[in-house]
Amino acid sequence: MKPALTTPGLGEKVMVTASADVADGAHIGARTKVWHQAQVDAGVSVGTDCVLGKAVHLCSKAQVGNKVKIQDGCGVYGAVLEDAVMLAPGVRLLEDSAPRAVTPDGQLKGRDDWGRQPVTIRYGATIGANAVVLPGITVGRFAMVGAGAVVGRDVADHGLILGNPGRQVGWACQCGHRLDDIFTCPSCGRHYLERPHGLSLAPDTAP
Repeated sequence: MKPALTTPGLGEKVMVTASADVADGAHIGARTKVWHQAQVDAGVSVGTDCVLGKAVHLCSKAQVGNKVKIQDGCGVYGAVLEDAVMLAPGVRLLEDSAPRAVTPDGQLKGRDDWGRQPVTIRYGATIGANAVVLPGITVGRFAMVGAGAVVGRDVADHGLILGNPGRQVGWACQCGHRLDDIFTCPSCGRHYLERPHGLSLAPDTAP
């Protein structure tokens, strides 16, 4: 493993495996772990206490908060991930809504030719294995996107999304379990109230 603090962009006690590639100009926060064959491009920022799994690719100035877990094989293209987000294996967060290999005059596209409509994943949300989130989408706080879903619309706070195209089929608790019909978690007992942006934790909830 590469020792911590070998480049200016690495924080205290960062672990970067020898096969990973962290570019000059990337920032990795304290105590974050970067596993085998992960690639972090210049201009990307990763917070503290994160885990980047095998073959993760962060590019196009992606911004990752603290205590974020990005599992094996994920592609994060310019997205903003708030704190405590989880991406299960194989997730793709896209940013260009009109992708082409070449320009209209037939020239191979470069970095400056791509459109940028980055995805935003709010605090505590989970994106399931092999799910795809399309450009410009915002996934709300503590939302749960199921495995293999294709998300083409904004997701409410605590929304539970399944399918292709992704549709909301219920609500998810902070603990990850599905809520019942009165917005109460059968696992931990937390209760929620409906708001314009989705659900929020009831003030008198006692988990």
